Amino acid sequence: MLTAQGATVPPARTIVPNGATRQVADITVTGRVVDATTNEPLAGCSVLLKGTQRGTTTDANGNYKLVVPEGSAVLVFGFIGFVSQEVTVGNQSTINVSLKASASELNQVVVIGYGSATKKDMTGAIKSVKSTDFNRGIVNSPEQLLQGRVAGVNVTSASGEPGGRQNITVRGPGGVRTGSTPLFVLDGIPLDNSSTGGAGNPLNFLNPQDIESIDVLKDASATAIYGARGANGVILITTRKGKAGAANLTLSSNVGISNIARPLPLFTADEFRKEVAAIGGVVDDQRASTDWQREITRTAITQDHNIAFSGGAERLSYYGSVGVQNQEGILKGSGLKRYTGRFNASQKFMEDRLVLDVNLTASQTVNDRPSIDGLIGAALSANPTYPAYDPTTGQPARYQAFTNPLITLQLQKDATTINRVVASVSPSYKITKNLTYKLNLGVDNASSTRDLQSLASALPQQDGRLESIYGNNRNVLIENYFTYNRNWAKHSLSALLGHSYQQFDIRGRNWSINRFPVSPIEPGNNPGLGQELTLATNRPGGFAIQNELQSFFGRLNYQFNDRYLFTATVRADGSSKFGANNKYGVFPSFSAGWRISEEEFLKSGPFSDLKLRMGWGQTGNQEIPSKITQALFTSSTSAATSYPLDNSANFPAGTTYTRLANPDIQWELSTQTDIGLDFGLFNGALTGTLDYFRKVSGKILLEVIPADPIQPASTYWTNVPDMTITNQGVEMELNYRYVSQSGLRFDIGGNMTFIKNRVDNSPYTVITSGSASGPGLTSATVNGYVNGQPIGTFYLREYLGIDEKGVNRFRDVDGDGIGGTDKDRIAAGSALPTRQFNINGSVAYKGFDLAANFNGVSGNKLYDNTANAFFYRARLVKGLNGPASSVGEANESINNAAPVSTRFLKDGAFFRLNNVALGYNLSPRSIGLDRWVSNIRLSATGQNLFVITKYDGFDPEVNTDRTVNGIVSYGIDYLSYPRARSFVFGLNVTF
Repeated sequence: MLTAQGATVPPARTIVPNGATRQVADITVTGRVVDATTNEPLAGCSVLLKGTQRGTTTDANGNYKLVVPEGSAVLVFGFIGFVSQEVTVGNQSTINVSLKASASELNQVVVIGYGSATKKDMTGAIKSVKSTDFNRGIVNSPEQLLQGRVAGVNVTSASGEPGGRQNITVRGPGGVRTGSTPLFVLDGIPLDNSSTGGAGNPLNFLNPQDIESIDVLKDASATAIYGARGANGVILITTRKGKAGAANLTLSSNVGISNIARPLPLFTADEFRKEVAAIGGVVDDQRASTDWQREITRTAITQDHNIAFSGGAERLSYYGSVGVQNQEGILKGSGLKRYTGRFNASQKFMEDRLVLDVNLTASQTVNDRPSIDGLIGAALSANPTYPAYDPTTGQPARYQAFTNPLITLQLQKDATTINRVVASVSPSYKITKNLTYKLNLGVDNASSTRDLQSLASALPQQDGRLESIYGNNRNVLIENYFTYNRNWAKHSLSALLGHSYQQFDIRGRNWSINRFPVSPIEPGNNPGLGQELTLATNRPGGFAIQNELQSFFGRLNYQFNDRYLFTATVRADGSSKFGANNKYGVFPSFSAGWRISEEEFLKSGPFSDLKLRMGWGQTGNQEIPSKITQALFTSSTSAATSYPLDNSANFPAGTTYTRLANPDIQWELSTQTDIGLDFGLFNGALTGTLDYFRKVSGKILLEVIPADPIQPASTYWTNVPDMTITNQGVEMELNYRYVSQSGLRFDIGGNMTFIKNRVDNSPYTVITSGSASGPGLTSATVNGYVNGQPIGTFYLREYLGIDEKGVNRFRDVDGDGIGGTDKDRIAAGSALPTRQFNINGSVAYKGFDLAANFNGVSGNKLYDNTANAFFYRARLVKGLNGPASSVGEANESINNAAPVSTRFLKDGAFFRLNNVALGYNLSPRSIGLDRWVSNIRLSATGQNLFVITKYDGFDPEVNTDRTVNGIVSYGIDYLSYPRARSFVFGLNVTF
């Protein structure tokens, strides 16, 4: 006989009084499990034969089928958030069950630092996003799952490149050279987000299908438990776990098709001939009609296949998965391959007093990148009358006048392979009824190899070159903490006390070889073919950085009468990054909550939930370079650092004093205040949250120029005494859910964030954060930190048009009669949006479901560095292509330059349909597979279907890395990788 899982079991036997045995017949029980309140089917509900491991789970329509022995068999129906129910089978063949909710949304478990809490008991600003609410489509990293889902969290794709970096801020950026990326914690292990090679996102190693939930800690009362690294918010990632009961095997397969969403409207060959002649240029007409953007892009195919298995018994649960993703980029030559494996298990011992949790994640990512800047730059400006291919050979044509972008694709290669393993062992022991000890041992190890190749070529002439870069990041964590819980009368107390030690080891090496001959063998396959290997041009390099962080932390939660809530946390962090006089920093927080809806005067009111929250706290930031508090000596061989000891020209190594010790450098400090209101109406159908927040970052860490000109170094690091960066604003979330008796479910919700950022008391007129690129523009200041203005303020000359001579006219701000000098720069807006808005909705009925997600921002500007460098009249007249804006103004001179100015500053607001997903849950019973299969799901997803914006670049959601001296840039678009429009088709089968 086979069970619902296909395992063979012997037929049941019963002992009769005379000592003989008789066979007990098996019967098949079917039925449906629904929510007792809404009559909605409960998919995934476990149905177990009591006292055994035999069982199954309900399908998408709540149906189940199970073979059990006749007689006194008892079925146990269990589902998270509902009261379990036991039913004696007897002679019944159909058993329908209605489960009552044991907890509303208020009892939803939310992960917090070093523990968990129910939503109703939280006093901090925390948002939990479950896997069912994640964004869908082609997803490479956790940040993309969150985009538009959490108020106050702004996720920006730096480009459309597969595996490209995601810029994420929680309630605005607050540092200068310390970065603004939140702390990511994976199953209790704080991750080191340092790049392990290449330009990709270091979080790409995570398979999104392994993630169960993501919890965002936004205010200091929630993040202070992470002390030194909580200033920019904390994002807790919880992966899927196994559950006791029936075993499950899930196969999922997705195939996506992607194309460029918004190609730039460049002149066609006919338009090019006309426009160049109209402004006085001479057309080098080769009689072809080539769309160079089309030539370098393609219809890209993405495949994503996953296998997951899970299950468990009374004291053991496990989960494992294997995933393969192969994503082609829409630019030829680009792509990302990811191979992941994951396993976790939880085993209970000693009458459940000892619990051992084990987690293991292993991954390999392979990222192929063409020379993106060179490829796109060449395609945007290439003469469209030139043919792309040689008609005689069918190969990409080679020209003396310019480099065919297709040749660039052949000659420039950049490949990065990253292997990463994250593992942890976490035993916990229940010392007494109320006291539990937990040990958390974790390691995160990543190694990378990056090969940059320039293949040798005769036309265009290019010597071959190979540069190899090796990196290794290791992060080791040891934590010990005690948790105490006690409830008595109307009181509830929970206390946490612990110690943490974390060590980071980051190393890298690089070497290069020049002058490879023209050969079919790539340099990376035989470096020995290189003909130039000298210290002058190929000196090897390397670095090694080691940081340590030791912490003591504690938290106290107290509740009275389930109405009055209080939380206090404190963390003391010691970091090797800081000076001997300030190794440790202490970060406290306090918060309180009042569940007004539990008061007698509101018991009969309209609110199912009404809670007022208030919190204050301090967190730190230590994301600065290592060893900057220590003195530094540099040895080198040059005329500037030494001199010959004889009459020869041989210089021995000279040692110079390049940095003074500074033992007084300390933590950057962020002080945050939050006032929030959570509410629910119509028995929880309508829920919402309103928060006011204010975050002030002080003791800003900055690399400054010394006041004393007689110094061994040109700059040094310090805490600027009075400089502050303030983020304040309001967040609003509103969600409505309707479920009819017929099974129709409708959800709609959204969130808005109004936020202002301001820099005060900076010692400089402008601290440059972003600079321009391109001919004649390189290193020109675009934006930065300006007093009284937001971070990312564009500090530019104000363009007023073309004068009577046909040249640029700029506003004369300082009144010296000369417009357009550096003293005439103005604050012309910021790259940071002042408003973020997101809408999401879904509808489901009888196996069908449709979900959509919209997101947008406004109040921000973008600097179109691409247009500044490529699209103006002086280039068009020379036969370089562009869009209609290249023609310029009617009386503009063909010799007019295009310096950095507000001429190329544009509105960055947009509203996007991020994704739409249509799914259908096919009943296995309808196709005769219910004996083996519990669920079949078909889906189709559209991603980036449209965007409404005034911006005329590839996409308004962009942030090209134009960092200056380690200061993060904002809102600059320079030859960015175009965004794709994708359609994904999926199949998911659960056994």
